[in-house]
Amino acid sequence: MATRIKEKYLNEAVPALQQKFGYKNVMQIPKLSKIVINMGLGDCKDNPKALEVAVKELATISGQKPMVTKARKSIANFKLREGMNVGAKVTLRGDRMEEFMDKLVNIALPRVRDFRGVSDKAFDGRGNYALGIREQLLFPEIEYDKVEKIRGMEMIFVTTAQTDEECKELLRLLGMPFVQA
Repeated sequence: MATRIKEKYLNEAVPALQQKFGYKNVMQIPKLSKIVINMGLGDCKDNPKALEVAVKELATISGQKPMVTKARKSIANFKLREGMNVGAKVTLRGDRMEEFMDKLVNIALPRVRDFRGVSDKAFDGRGNYALGIREQLLFPEIEYDKVEKIRGMEMIFVTTAQTDEECKELLRLLGMPFVQA
């Protein structure tokens, strides 16, 4: 069974992108290759229980077990030692990526107060887009009463697009609500 995002990509985005950019070959048409979700947990370095809760929340949101990231080097000012747990990340591909994108665009983002759209300035020059959100409560799976601390997260949308313009058009056609910042 194809997800809504996949159907939207095949039925609407592919023809529109091919017409706008004049691709000669269907393999040139950009597509979403993965979504990386990262959550910084620097405040959990002394509290393993809080780290466990944050990892469980990220797993609930993404539908996949996160990888706990560790500090690469020690930083005395932050009381950080090499090897301490400082974050969690998940790389979504395939059906899970499409389901997450669908949930983000159609359920989570519209729940933001005074939402007008996401910034169209967060492209990296190579056809990837970064989106940061301030709280995990946007996602319907997170129960408000059980949240100990509000945490933000960064999402990187990695595409096969060669330019930012192609990436922006692809994400727009998939439903990402851009606003001119």
